[in-house]
Amino acid sequence: MNRKNKTTNRPEQDDEVLIRSFLSDNSDAFDRLVVKYRDMIFNLCFRIVNDYDDANDCAQETFIKVYRNIQQFRFQSSFSTWLYRIAINTCRNRIASSGNRARKKMLRIDNPGEPGSETVEIHDCSFNPDSVFEKNEQARLIHQAIDALPEELKVLVVLRDLEGNSYEDIADITGVNLGTVKSRLARARHLLRELLREVI
Repeated sequence: MNRKNKTTNRPEQDDEVLIRSFLSDNSDAFDRLVVKYRDMIFNLCFRIVNDYDDANDCAQETFIKVYRNIQQFRFQSSFSTWLYRIAINTCRNRIASSGNRARKKMLRIDNPGEPGSETVEIHDCSFNPDSVFEKNEQARLIHQAIDALPEELKVLVVLRDLEGNSYEDIADITGVNLGTVKSRLARARHLLRELLREVI
């Protein structure tokens, strides 16, 4: 009984069992990894690329890369950290494409209602009709402000303030040293305050 509790309390241990099982030709084990992490990876991708279809493509591409390269995973960090790193690099490649660069330049937060400014839809699951508009509007403005940040700052804000990762995990995921992560996050938050001061 105690042994079972120890296993269920260690998600990285569960991941290791599934990975080793998959590497031993159990394809169901990989399916279980996908089911476990697909929502987390889609949400991460959506917060970075700010487009439902692009996020879906990035999430799928992430799992394809994992499938093809999982034998290179060395169990030196948690599987989720490795997975985040692949997802972020996939999103960076998507953002670097010319179509996404052009769209990103069109985002505005100064007068978001003006013609020609792009809006980002964020679906609110609340059933209180009085607060839906206000919440959606604020969320949209915040997402636009985050999207307006330079890419290296945006990724850190998403990982820390939206995804809730520790500074140490972010340093591991991004390959940026801990002190730089903290100083860049401070700069990103200052920029966000400036961008949002006039609109919220």
